[in-house]
Amino acid sequence: MQIYLPIAELPVDVFFIMMMGMAVGFISGMFGVGGGFLLTPLLIFVGIPPAVAVATQAPQIVATSMTGAISYWRKRAVDFRLGLVLLAGGLTGTFLGVGFFNWMRRLGHLDTVISLSYLTLLGTVGLLVLVESLRAIWAARKGLARPVRRGGRHAWYEGLPFKMRFPRSGLYISIIPVLFVSFLIGFAGAVLGIGGGFILVPVLIYIFRVRTAVVVGTSLFQILLTMIAATVMHSASSHTVDIFLALLLMGGSVFGAQFGAIAGAAIKAEHFRFLLGLLVLIVAVRFGVDLVSQPKEMFSASATEVRR
Repeated sequence: MQIYLPIAELPVDVFFIMMMGMAVGFISGMFGVGGGFLLTPLLIFVGIPPAVAVATQAPQIVATSMTGAISYWRKRAVDFRLGLVLLAGGLTGTFLGVGFFNWMRRLGHLDTVISLSYLTLLGTVGLLVLVESLRAIWAARKGLARPVRRGGRHAWYEGLPFKMRFPRSGLYISIIPVLFVSFLIGFAGAVLGIGGGFILVPVLIYIFRVRTAVVVGTSLFQILLTMIAATVMHSASSHTVDIFLALLLMGGSVFGAQFGAIAGAAIKAEHFRFLLGLLVLIVAVRFGVDLVSQPKEMFSASATEVRR
């Protein structure tokens, strides 16, 4: 059964789009990530205009992160103080990211910017995760213990001015690096249609050493409000949010996430990260191939004589 998408201006198969959302929802539930960094490229690969694919991801991410945020809030696993600081940087980045998105769209460079950004981002993240997981697998087979960071040691960015205490996260740190990281994630989220959880969660754990019990809930809280703002901004400024497409994706992802969570519980952590890194690298390679391959349709321009 086909449905015409008024914003994307093309017909799509309802069941195919829902199955795509279900597949990404499965991956999202399995790996604990938002899935926007995979779903946006998939939409582009099947013919959805990049501007529509990016903007339509925002409401889809809002729907998927809302249930998770509420669940963690009920468990008292959200640091609202840290979340509000992250939100301040994220909203600023989102506002500027939407402006950059519209500017590139007017210049006609948006498709290239999105492709190059995804190639760089996914290639870097996928490679880092893959290398780290392979090291963990090698250490587990050899029975080697992972090095532990000694207490009392602090990185240089933790001693910057404007320190704030976050009791629930166990932090006393400058808010400058926190604002900077959330700004970059908010900017990338607006331009690329990603929630940024697959970047923010590792940063909070490994760089800022936030307690793991509140990391996911706090990340979801920040992503939820940032993506609400991105949805409103994209809708008002560029009119590229296709609500029909978003609803189809939401319907599929809700079911897929449930099965993904069950499957993820049966996989070892190091194998878990290896599969995620491999998956991200595959998507990055696909973008790279599309950038260097010859287009299917070639266009040329030539001068014509106009007779009066």
